[in-house]
Amino acid sequence: ELVLKVRIQNPNLRENDFIEIELDRQELTYKELLRVSCRELGVNPEHVQKIRKLPNTMLRKDKDVARLQDFQELELVLTVSDKKLLFRVPTLSERSGYNKKASELTY
Repeated sequence: ELVLKVRIQNPNLRENDFIEIELDRQELTYKELLRVSCRELGVNPEHVQKIRKLPNTMLRKDKDVARLQDFQELELVLTVSDKKLLFRVPTLSERSGYNKKASELTY
């Protein structure tokens, strides 16, 4: 797996932390990077204008993604500014740390 640090580009947020995502090294494509990043951040892929490798490099194609190394920092640059249109809250089972068996445990 390739581990990358991703966040939404927004200078107006007081806290704009990165999250770590994992990509299968056999599927290092731009489309897969976009899909996983959007799922983890709860963003609609249609609202992503571009993916930026920090500090100032735009990713454009599969070859760009294939050159990424562990823990590189990426930002999703979004097209719309209305936060209500951008974000959707993932259901509990869609969240990456969700464990169905653990959720059924009773104490």
